[in-house]
Amino acid sequence: MGLGFMVSIGEILKGRHTGKVVELRGWIYRTRTVGGKAFVVIRDATGILQATISRDAVSPEAFQAAEKALIESAVVVHGKVVADKRAPGGYEIQSDDFKVVHFAEKFPIQEDLSEEFLLDVRHLWVRSQKMTGIFRVRHTVFGAVHEYFREHGFWEVQPPMITPAGSEGGATLFEVDYFGRKAFLTQSWQLYAEALVLAMEKIYYVGPSFRAEKSRTTRHLTEYWHAEMEEAWVGMDAVIRHAEGVISQACALVAEERVEEIVALGRTPEFLKAVKPPFERMTYDEALKVLKAKGIEVEWGKDLRTLEERALTEGKSKPVIVTHYPRVSQAFYKARDPKHPDLVLGFDVIGGDGVGEIVGGSERETDLETIKKALLEQGEDPKAYDWYLDSRRFGSVQHAGFGMGMERLIQWICKLGHIRDAVPFPRTPGRFSP
Repeated sequence: MGLGFMVSIGEILKGRHTGKVVELRGWIYRTRTVGGKAFVVIRDATGILQATISRDAVSPEAFQAAEKALIESAVVVHGKVVADKRAPGGYEIQSDDFKVVHFAEKFPIQEDLSEEFLLDVRHLWVRSQKMTGIFRVRHTVFGAVHEYFREHGFWEVQPPMITPAGSEGGATLFEVDYFGRKAFLTQSWQLYAEALVLAMEKIYYVGPSFRAEKSRTTRHLTEYWHAEMEEAWVGMDAVIRHAEGVISQACALVAEERVEEIVALGRTPEFLKAVKPPFERMTYDEALKVLKAKGIEVEWGKDLRTLEERALTEGKSKPVIVTHYPRVSQAFYKARDPKHPDLVLGFDVIGGDGVGEIVGGSERETDLETIKKALLEQGEDPKAYDWYLDSRRFGSVQHAGFGMGMERLIQWICKLGHIRDAVPFPRTPGRFSP
């Protein structure tokens, strides 16, 4: 190789190295040879770029390697960057040297393969332009969430993944054998957050959660990433504003930094930039009236299903917030509405395009006896939660928080048809490999 300096494709596509001699490392995305020229499109983590290798411009060994190398072979290209409107991205490298680091075997992924096959070879499908584009958006969304909470004075804390009891009901708990004793994978940091918030006051966490739900839908995973927050001395309205704020900040940063990726996925920067607070807000009772006007009858007290959530967000460019759900079937820690004891001070942020609930949150019940009663009503033994109940015995104060499904947010931002594409290696009821 010559004296070119190492660059990324992304830098070349931004016009930063036009006319310069560079060296590029990557993998063959597609290739064809016409006469005395090989046109090799190369990918790296930042994009794709064409390299033109002329027989008379490189050594015989280099040209033979370019002719022989199959898709996904690892290569190093040396040459001059030139602007060319005919090339992908408007630039190409005119190579003076071409080296194959590894000759790949015939790649098993071709066009028009089934979704099931692509899931079987997910470890290879993650190399596709669609998937790497989503992963770059995912990186930006995660960064925006951390940035939002830190800018607003929240401390990042980490709860355990192995827990003695569940926070969302035993039916969706993954049980593990913990040295002969029964333990569970966490559904949420909820119980630990309520202990920590009385120490740190404003806290957040971004990490995995596990739900043993046999829901085979386009918006459910058994292992997903949760962004959760809890704040002391505030009620439901304050954390709703944080939910609006963090979603808005994630959308704004993606619109600024990931333009090409979201356009390729079917969104526009303008759509995401318009996702600003406040979001439309309605109570559960008001939502039922809206649904009835659309010809959808929902029995009072029933959860809103995909059909109802889709109807509520139809034609809306921003998520919709539904508040004050019936206490029936709600988690034991959610505070009752003092004006309407049959309702809880809880809310969901619902995204369009079939994504549904992105955020679920509430003000927390502070009365010890009310929580004990709610646990018994849900078939739980209050003794199993005794350590948690100490937060109501020693200095309990008003507090509230929410959990946001990161893959749901990414699914909505990227307009993905299925949530499994929002994560590199999805875990669903029917799949835990590769």
